[in-house]
Amino acid sequence: MLLWSLLVIFDAEIQPLTPSLADWLTLQAPSVVFEGDSIDLMCQKKKGWREIETMAYYKDGEKLHFSNEVSSFSISHAALSDSGNYHCSATAGKFVFPKSGDSRSVRIEVQELFPCPVLTVSPFWPIEGSPVTLTCKTQPSPQRSNAELRFCFFRDGRALGSSWSSSPELRVPAMWSEDSGSYWCQAETVTPRVRKQSLQSQIHVQRVPVSNISLQIWAPRGPVIEGGNLVLLCSVAKGTGNITFSWHRDATGTSVGRKTQRSLSAELEVPAVRQRDAGRYYCRADNGHDPIQSKVLHIHVRSPVSRPVLTLGEPGARAVVGDMVELRCEAQSGSPPILYRFYHENVTLGNISAPSGGGASFNLSLTAEHSGNYSCEANNDLGAQRSEVVPLTVTGTDGYRRDHVTARVLGVLCGGLGFITVALLFYYWSHKISGWLSAICPLACGLKPLTVLHDCLSHKNVQLLHHLITFNRHNQFIYSGVKHNKYWI
Repeated sequence: MLLWSLLVIFDAEIQPLTPSLADWLTLQAPSVVFEGDSIDLMCQKKKGWREIETMAYYKDGEKLHFSNEVSSFSISHAALSDSGNYHCSATAGKFVFPKSGDSRSVRIEVQELFPCPVLTVSPFWPIEGSPVTLTCKTQPSPQRSNAELRFCFFRDGRALGSSWSSSPELRVPAMWSEDSGSYWCQAETVTPRVRKQSLQSQIHVQRVPVSNISLQIWAPRGPVIEGGNLVLLCSVAKGTGNITFSWHRDATGTSVGRKTQRSLSAELEVPAVRQRDAGRYYCRADNGHDPIQSKVLHIHVRSPVSRPVLTLGEPGARAVVGDMVELRCEAQSGSPPILYRFYHENVTLGNISAPSGGGASFNLSLTAEHSGNYSCEANNDLGAQRSEVVPLTVTGTDGYRRDHVTARVLGVLCGGLGFITVALLFYYWSHKISGWLSAICPLACGLKPLTVLHDCLSHKNVQLLHHLITFNRHNQFIYSGVKHNKYWI
C-alpha cells in the first residue's frame, strides 16, 4: 500500500494533468498534395511530456508504420489512392504506468496533376492510303501549369513513332489495312514522374477496291522493234493496299509476269523482244476484293530489214550492148513495206516498193555506158541496209554486131554463087550457047530485081536480125540489117 502511494505521487510529479490525452500528440502533414508529390508525416508530443517510446501511423484506421522510437513517415510518390484520414499514436513512460494516446485525424486529399488523357482519331474511319492524326488530349492542373508533359502512342502494345515526344499529336502519313488495331496513348510528367494512359480505341482502316484498269505499251524508239526493249504498263485509277498485278497472253491465259506492290501501277519489262513475243495481251489487278481485268491489247513486233542480196538476170555479169538485164534485190527478213533502191556507181537508177515484203526487180536495156558496179538498198523505216557491190561488163557496139552479121551473110552468098556457077556450066554443055544465053538473060538481065530473104539465127538474148539481099541488073547484091527487140526463146 505504501509502495503504490509512492508511485502515484511520483507519476504526478512528472506528468502534469491535461484536459485530454489527445492534445499531447500532434500529426504534422502537408496541406496541399498533388500526384507525384511526397507526403511527409511527423508525429510530435507537447513539451513537458515524457519521452515517447513507441510510435505508429495510420490511414483510415489501418496501420501504415510502427517504430520503437520517434520517427517520421513518408509516402514518396503520392497517388490519388493515397487520399484519406491520417493520424498517429504514441506510448510514453518506462515505469509501471506508461501512457499512450492518439493524435487528432488529418484529412489529406491528393489532387490530380493532370487528368487521364483522351485519344482522338481524325478521321475516325480512315481509308487506306490516307493520313491519320492521333491526339492525346490532357493538360496540367492550373496550380501546376508549369508541369512538363510528354506523350507516347501505342498500337496493340507496340510504341509508335519515336516513342516519347513533347507533342500531343502523332501524324501517320498513310494508313493501311494492316494498321487496323487497338490504339491508346500515355502522358507523363518528367518531374515528378506521373504516368497516365487513355482508354483504348479500335481503328479499322477501310480498303478501296481497284477500278478502271488499263494496259499500255511503251518502247524507247516508238514502235516495238525486234531486239529492243518493251514495257507493259498496267494501271488502275483507284485501289488501296497491296495490289497484285499480273500480265497474261490472250491465246493461252498463261501468266508472263506478276508483281505485288503498294502502287496504282506496275511495269513488266520484256528485254530483247522477239517476233514470238507478238500477240494479244491483257493484265489483271487484285487487292483482296474482286479482281479486275483490262481489255486485250495487240502487240506488233516490227523487224529491221536484213542486208539485201543483188542478183543479175541473164545474160549475167557479162553482156553485150542491147541486152536486157534484170536487177533483182531481196532482203530475206524485215517487216513490210520495204522500199528498194537500185544504184549504178552510187547513182540512183530507180526505186520500187514491196508492200507485202519480198524482193523487187528492175529491168535495164544495156548500152556501153552501163558497165560498172551495181548495188541496191532495202529500207522499211527501221534502218536501211545496202547490198554488196555486183560488177557488170557490157562489151561490143552496134557497128561491130552489123559487120559480124554481114560477114556471115557474104559467106552464105558466096556458097550460093558457086553452086549456081556449076549449074550453069552443066547447062552450057548440055544445050547450045544461044539457048543458054536466052535462059540466063532473064535471070541476069531481068526487068525486076530478085530479092532473097535470109534469116540469121542469133545466140540467145541476142536480137534477131532479118537481112535483105538484093541483086541488081549487073548481078551485084545489096544487103541491109533490120534490128528487132525480140528475145530468143
